[in-house]
Amino acid sequence: MTDPKPAVTMREIREQLGHVDPGVPSASVQASRYEVSILPEDDINRSVFTINVEYRGDDRWAAVRHGQCLNAAGEWSYESIPSEREDDWLAGHRFSLGAALVLAKKAAPHLRVNGRTALDAYRRTQGEAQR
Repeated sequence: MTDPKPAVTMREIREQLGHVDPGVPSASVQASRYEVSILPEDDINRSVFTINVEYRGDDRWAAVRHGQCLNAAGEWSYESIPSEREDDWLAGHRFSLGAALVLAKKAAPHLRVNGRTALDAYRRTQGEAQR
């Protein structure tokens, strides 16, 4: 009677096939930023009328733009360096991914640059595109 072969892990199989290097851990992949804008991706004004929803660790996300964070009331406030952030400030400016995206989507049409809103820019550029 022959001795049964020990079980082989998926990692060992991938190493044997040459898909991964032995002893080197697999790289992990995580989305860490989403762009929120009412302007199409190819619109020249999109970059200035975009809110970024960024991962901040511990399954918490922030809606940010130009060094400011959006709070639950839809107001922007300056984001200080990590060592100066108080717990109550963090509680008001960190959200689940879903909540951060909802806040950013709600704020996106109202972003202002040089007195014009994102909605103004959308109407101007998209109106020209339809002519």
